[in-house]
Amino acid sequence: MTWKEWTVSILLASTTVAGQSQSSVFTKSSNETLLWGAYRPNLYFGLRPRLPKSLTTGLLWSRVEDFQTVQQNVRYTCEQHEGMAGYGWDAYDPRTGGFQTVHDKGNGIDIETSFVKFEGGKGDWGARIKGTPREDADVGPGSEGGAENMKTSVWFAVGMEGLGGLEVQNVEEGEELGFEKNIVLAGQTSDLGEFKLTITDSDGNEHPAHNHPSYKTKPLANSLVHSLQVPEEALWQAKAILFGSLKTTIDGYVEEYTEEKMPPPWQTYTIQNRPGQGNMHMIQKVFQGAFEFDILYTPVTSTQPSTQDLTQAIEDVSRNFDKRYRALLAPQAPFKTEKYLKFSKSLFSNLIGGIGYFHGDQVIDRSYDPAYEEDNEGFDQETAEARSQNRQELEGPYELFTSIPSRPFFPRGFLWDEGFHLLPIVDWDAELVMQIISSWFGTMDDEGWIAREQILGAEARSKVPQEFQVQYPHYANPPTLFMTIQALVDHARHSQDPEAAMTLKAWLTGIYPLLQRNFEWYRSTQSGDLKTYDRGTGGFASKEAYRWRGRTTRHILTSGLDDYPRAQPPHPGELHTDLMAWMGMMARSMHSVAEYISGGEGEDVSKYRKIADAIQRNTNALHWSKEEKTYCDVTIDDYEDSVHVCHKGYISLFPFMTGLVSPDSEHLGDILDLISDPKELWSEHGIRSLSQTDALYGTEENYWRSPVWINMNYLILDNLLKSAQSPGPHQPRATKIYNALRFNLVETVYNSWAETGFAWEQYHPDTGKGQRTQHFTGWTSLVVKIMGMPALEVGKQTGGKGVRDEL
Repeated sequence: MTWKEWTVSILLASTTVAGQSQSSVFTKSSNETLLWGAYRPNLYFGLRPRLPKSLTTGLLWSRVEDFQTVQQNVRYTCEQHEGMAGYGWDAYDPRTGGFQTVHDKGNGIDIETSFVKFEGGKGDWGARIKGTPREDADVGPGSEGGAENMKTSVWFAVGMEGLGGLEVQNVEEGEELGFEKNIVLAGQTSDLGEFKLTITDSDGNEHPAHNHPSYKTKPLANSLVHSLQVPEEALWQAKAILFGSLKTTIDGYVEEYTEEKMPPPWQTYTIQNRPGQGNMHMIQKVFQGAFEFDILYTPVTSTQPSTQDLTQAIEDVSRNFDKRYRALLAPQAPFKTEKYLKFSKSLFSNLIGGIGYFHGDQVIDRSYDPAYEEDNEGFDQETAEARSQNRQELEGPYELFTSIPSRPFFPRGFLWDEGFHLLPIVDWDAELVMQIISSWFGTMDDEGWIAREQILGAEARSKVPQEFQVQYPHYANPPTLFMTIQALVDHARHSQDPEAAMTLKAWLTGIYPLLQRNFEWYRSTQSGDLKTYDRGTGGFASKEAYRWRGRTTRHILTSGLDDYPRAQPPHPGELHTDLMAWMGMMARSMHSVAEYISGGEGEDVSKYRKIADAIQRNTNALHWSKEEKTYCDVTIDDYEDSVHVCHKGYISLFPFMTGLVSPDSEHLGDILDLISDPKELWSEHGIRSLSQTDALYGTEENYWRSPVWINMNYLILDNLLKSAQSPGPHQPRATKIYNALRFNLVETVYNSWAETGFAWEQYHPDTGKGQRTQHFTGWTSLVVKIMGMPALEVGKQTGGKGVRDEL
């Protein structure tokens, strides 16, 4: 089956599995280039295939020079503030591989992991693990002679989920003293067939030796293997399994030698050497100084590559990635220097390297009565009471192929984040984006609902407080996937590749019924009340108004803008500007898709155009405040009158950010005033989430009440660019603001990255410092697209004076 045929088959299948797992699509995929990947992004280095129950791997390591710190310094899952000076992919493409460096300052070592797929399309791959002592390493008493004598233990965990076999070959060679040479695991599953996994040794590595008698029975120049049979639901807990094996060794040494005469730490913290059969195999190597070893996966149908082959493949992947990146995503002026190119490649590689494959059940509460639409005053208290009744159940299994916001803090799928994640990837690999969107729609139920947070399986739930695990089928989330679908259509329209356009059309034709179902779910479940309350003088369509469900007094988590100020108290008659704007974007996207797949004709083309026009008209009629000169939420006051609730900030800009405000709009001037006013939203580091003049600015959680968010700023910038490229009275000013904002955003994210080694969830509007979640290479990676935007000429229009000079 060709790639194009496979892509079409995905869509044909996806129309038949709506509301079910898409395992029937992706587990039978013949697309070898995406079968294997670093699809366990919650780990510093974890490989697995895109299959529900299959082979999984993970890397662990620790410095082993004293008894007090070893256990707390074992690295496995990505964690915030774990002594890292930065980590992540320097170059990565899910189809070919890449390399990353973990700057483990706490352990005094840099770990470089390379992962590449060999050419030939048979699914074979190689990984190289390289450790280099850091120049700033604290050389302790166990490293006499300097960093070259540092002791580091590395463990490679290999697990087999579900049916299949996995065992160590040539057990007799290493069952007494460990393995002097390579370790080979032989396995087989129904999906992968028969394969071998080889963990090599290198002649250049040094291993610690000592005179304690324990060394004779377990020389550290050899590799150790502990093969176990553990409950399948515990396979992901490799660190706990490791500690269990270490404890048995330690207890044995205590019994044999007493606590006063224990072996040195690098000997004491070794696993049991029990190679054989099992569904979990822990391999340990103990090194002194720098080290390097390879891992080779070879299907039985392939010839195992050599170390030289792996070296060449790593070089080829690096060179080809750089060449392709410069052609597709290279930063534009004034960011054409090498430092910005390195920065751009890093953020993009970490975004696309954060794609994971997740499989498992999730917690859903379907006890909600569809007749109850939060239409009573005080509904927020009723909602809280309903939640406390614990009617949730585990459903599934589901599977999801998705990128993630943050490897250490949010290693799972988020619906409203995902559309932003995919925008830079569209330019790199449009077909990969189609697969990810198909996977998301494969989780949709029969009503058209997609869970806003995909917490699949026990491993994913281990990162989420219990009160946030439950998903409710009447709760929405910003439908940003439709934003990406529009980007795919635009991409195809500008493409010179007719096959790519044909592929997209086939894909859209197949997924179109699912898009329709999802759109209608939003329209029906999140509709606002235009009939019960007096909405003023009218002038708007009778149906297009929207309100987020799931509101509490302090939050609307479903909106994504968790603590952004809203009307108080919550009222069933309120209407939300941001949801109205999202629905307008969604309707325009549906119109664009219908037009693209029909050739411009058909009832649906007219239908979605009318809905989009009605939403745009109602946005102005319902949400524009003449007094405040901005867009505002709407609520019902004590006299049952409809009134605006204005908190100037991102909410005010949503119609502009989602394209509902045209370059010739009568409101554009006021919007530009709000954006560019340093007393309101403008800062030297980006557009603030809330106006400084608002009484709630910077208060309480201060999550969406002052910080600069890159996803919102990207939407602002994108629409400033459209205004700057459209003739009209505001063109010169929009150009000036666009150039200044673009410069500020790039400098803010770059400077923080250069200082800390990380991209961040949000940025302080006054200092530009990154804050909240570190290694947030989700939508913060939109700075890649920002750097790729054009620098506009302003001299002839504005006399060359920039907005930063005027503010």
